[in-house]
Amino acid sequence: MADEKKPPSSAPPKRAPSRDDLKKLPTARDYMDTAVPTLLPQMEISEAVDFLLQHRRTGAPVVDDDGELVGILTEFDCLRLMTTGADHDEATGVVADFMSTDVVTIEPGMDMFYVAGLFLRHHFRRLPVLYEGKLVGAITRFDVLRAISLHS
Repeated sequence: MADEKKPPSSAPPKRAPSRDDLKKLPTARDYMDTAVPTLLPQMEISEAVDFLLQHRRTGAPVVDDDGELVGILTEFDCLRLMTTGADHDEATGVVADFMSTDVVTIEPGMDMFYVAGLFLRHHFRRLPVLYEGKLVGAITRFDVLRAISLHS
């Protein structure tokens, strides 16, 4: 069997992605929720829990009076309410006493593949989306599922 030639492949030759290809990647901007209920740090924690329940949210960004992100209050943070009341009394305090201040954020142009990786590393349910330091939206694990469904 001397020099057998392979039939030509119908697949195009592999190449490095171009800028146009990279622009087609789904981004957080494409899937983020722009109507994001927020909490204030001085809000009573019991009022914040009611707020989360009313809005059917597992967490919400906490912003100051200037709209700057200062933390996030999640259902996990709220679990501490059950452990801080003395003799089963209702826990008291403000959102700032319970919120997480080490918040992982993303920008609107971040691609959804990277966002998926952040969710795998940090186990959060939602990530605030900031543009020039201001809260412009939020992205959830469900949003990543929508991106997978539409781009697979």
